[in-house]
Amino acid sequence: MSEPMLKISVGGTIATLTMNRHDKRNAMCEALLGDLDTFFSNPPKEVRVVIITGIAGHYCSGLDLSEHVHRSAEENLYHSRAWHGVMEKIQFGGLAVVSAMFGAVIGGGIEIAAATHVRIAEPSTIFQLPEGSRGIFVGGGATARVGRLIGADRMTEMMLTGRKYNADEGLALGLTHYSVGEGEELELAQQLAGKISRNAPLSNYMMIQSISRINDMSQSDGLFTESLVAAMSQTTPDAEEGLKAFLEKRAPKFR
Repeated sequence: MSEPMLKISVGGTIATLTMNRHDKRNAMCEALLGDLDTFFSNPPKEVRVVIITGIAGHYCSGLDLSEHVHRSAEENLYHSRAWHGVMEKIQFGGLAVVSAMFGAVIGGGIEIAAATHVRIAEPSTIFQLPEGSRGIFVGGGATARVGRLIGADRMTEMMLTGRKYNADEGLALGLTHYSVGEGEELELAQQLAGKISRNAPLSNYMMIQSISRINDMSQSDGLFTESLVAAMSQTTPDAEEGLKAFLEKRAPKFR
């Protein structure tokens, strides 16, 4: 029996999803995208944080072009919208998602990473948007997410030239939050996932749901929305416990 394209391991409140197409540098095919969709549509109830990573030296080398070449314009439209739906579930599904990256983080791989909330890259990491050299355009959400991370001007140059960025350059640009030593990405991902999982569930949910959306609003609308979120979060039992624990100089015990 062949191995699953998406390996899922759950330990306590943390799930690790490993993209497992080692012969394709973990290129994203419809089946693997479907597996991600299935997980984020109905994650285990105990899970609060998800780590996404790859196998055999690569995070994700992008879209599997052997599938792409056989699609009509209509099929490509629906395929792109399916990507958008899955990326929305990763970003706004309510779980904090950490990317542990190495090797190829190319095309669709960047689109997946950009939908996650914490990104870690080790020295082998290569960020690239090579669609221009293939006569195609991004379709998995890069213009809405990668463009916001590095700016539309930088993304345009990146696509036109096929320029590659390493982990340290990605850190400077905002493609990753951490640049770590060789083989250290998963260990840090697990440490950060553990830390995030110990936060109050509702405050994590509010950060995931509100900050990116507020960034899309006008300043006045964003500030009003911030007030609503703050008012809701600060009247919960977990908020009361957090403040009480601070005053009593102890670790909080959230739900």
